[in-house]
Amino acid sequence: MVGWSPNPSVFHWTKPQVLTATAAGELVVWEVLKCFAANQPAGKDQIRTFHLQKDPITVLAVTDRNFVVSTVTSTIVHVKAQKNTSQILLHADSEPLHAVACHPKQPAVAMGSQGGILRVWDYNNKLIICSKAFETEKQIQCVAFDPQGFYLAVGFGTGAVHILNSSTLQSDPEECFHCTKDSIEHITFSPDSKYLATADVGKAVTVFHFQTNKGSSPRWMYLGRYRSHYKPIKDLLFGIHLDSTQPRLLSLGMDRRLVEYDLEKSEENNLLILSSERIEQSAVPLCMTWYPPLTAEQFLLVASDQYKIKLLNSTTKMCRKTLLGPTYGSPIKKVELLPLSKAAKTNSYYLAYITEDKLGLQILPLDGNPYKSNALICHPTGVSALACSYDGRFVFTAGRSDYSVLLWEISFNALEAAAALGGKDIVPFYTLLEGGRDGKFYREMEEFFYYCQISHQGTNLMKKQQVSTTIPLSEVPSLMRALNYFPSEKEIEDMLNEVKFSRYAETGKYVTDIDLEEFIKLYVNHRPAFGISHDEIAQAFRVLGACDRTGQPVLQRHDLLELLQTRGEPMTEEEIAECFTRLLGLNEEDEEEEGASGGESSDHESDGGDSKYTLLECAIPDVISMETFASHILGFPSLTEQSGRSSPRN
Repeated sequence: MVGWSPNPSVFHWTKPQVLTATAAGELVVWEVLKCFAANQPAGKDQIRTFHLQKDPITVLAVTDRNFVVSTVTSTIVHVKAQKNTSQILLHADSEPLHAVACHPKQPAVAMGSQGGILRVWDYNNKLIICSKAFETEKQIQCVAFDPQGFYLAVGFGTGAVHILNSSTLQSDPEECFHCTKDSIEHITFSPDSKYLATADVGKAVTVFHFQTNKGSSPRWMYLGRYRSHYKPIKDLLFGIHLDSTQPRLLSLGMDRRLVEYDLEKSEENNLLILSSERIEQSAVPLCMTWYPPLTAEQFLLVASDQYKIKLLNSTTKMCRKTLLGPTYGSPIKKVELLPLSKAAKTNSYYLAYITEDKLGLQILPLDGNPYKSNALICHPTGVSALACSYDGRFVFTAGRSDYSVLLWEISFNALEAAAALGGKDIVPFYTLLEGGRDGKFYREMEEFFYYCQISHQGTNLMKKQQVSTTIPLSEVPSLMRALNYFPSEKEIEDMLNEVKFSRYAETGKYVTDIDLEEFIKLYVNHRPAFGISHDEIAQAFRVLGACDRTGQPVLQRHDLLELLQTRGEPMTEEEIAECFTRLLGLNEEDEEEEGASGGESSDHESDGGDSKYTLLECAIPDVISMETFASHILGFPSLTEQSGRSSPRN
């Protein structure tokens, strides 16, 4: 019996006694009294107190003979109680592990520690295949096997890159590169094993090429380095061009840019960029992978910090689908496509992913169904790396400060069963609406949808009308705003393109309308995962405005109007006037009264837009607080109410 609490207690294994540990480092022995009524708790008398140490005792365990303990320095000790001696069974690294990679064809996993120790384990037999201690290099940050399993590349915190023989962990001195002093954060091989790419904290990508020139032995050579991002690089990915077997290389940065490199035209010391495109407006992309061949198009999957997953056309980089991702406390930070497993009874594809401290599994294809994903805590102090076995049966995760790599066996049947319990078709998406299928919000959504139908068909009741089950795509933006989701023009474009091109690859035709069920899916996938929080509004005011005398962030009216006309998606004066007129509930009578009372504003009387814009100067205060902007202008619930709303699932 083990006690683990602020004051743990255990029963003596032979005597009617209880032992209690205290925060003062003492051990108290109690005698359990036998003279008590049947329905009364047992009494106890204190016998003796032992002062063992100064520090608190947090764990007590009862043992009759020998036992094994483990320490915070990764040492496992066998204690022989009878002889009062101990024996060290295992002394592992006591340094954080940031690097883990699985062999592509064998049950082997490579692990690298911050102390410069590299080990390759046979995870079936739980044996070390080989190991290496780097004398001149420390801080192993990342490791990667090539697709054939011949090479193992290691990236260090010093900026060094070593390419090793995966069987012996030996390397040619000429294949140990020192191209930068910046820490290597990402490392990966091309599908044909002819290229190796790294990304470092200096926001640069370095590429190495395996050359097989006649007259010389084949070896790895430095190709070039390019500082392609102005913010940290979050992911690095090789792929294959659609029209050839040539590899392609992409990098993803916190600067919201997706960069592709021209490997074919690059020469030694001259790495070229093929394209650099901004793929997000406000969200920060965190990771990417290739989407499996579930559709006629090839997609690149990108996950962001706003709990969204986007599918981008691999050639045009156009956003083709936006989906609600897993919401388990923190966004996805790394994702891996699992190989098709022979153990699974279905031919479904699955994604493994990690968040800040959790490991999760996602059923494909992605559609935003929350029941098709699950996650659990893997490293409470933070997970740093993820790797999948070659047969799709196991997943490995590396912790940060817990000095451990954990092996997880995947249960596909359990995940499929949980997804089935969530319901089919549109049923799981009702749970994402406030109140569900029978709630007030769903009824309002239905009413707005039917109103859009009537508005589009016309209100002439003298002629016979055929009731439709769909609305044209042109009505979608207005319907979204009526439901308190205010997408930007870019988000509207993505939504309309998503529906418009949804069947184009199969039928060659555009989709021009949408029904209620499809609209619900579109709505729950595109809207902010947790609404607009108090912190987001406060951060915006801190960035755009200044603090008043009380320390609260405020925004000047003229600054707000100027920002709306010059930043982001600029608005004209007429558009600003129209928006604020609707938001504030201003009408023509207000305008006429304002025009009659202000003779000096006669210059604006000939222009309705200017008149409305002038009216805003009276309707909007000179100094705008967060509460005024959110509640009075936008009509959102008060910030107090918002702070009590739901947060990401834990």
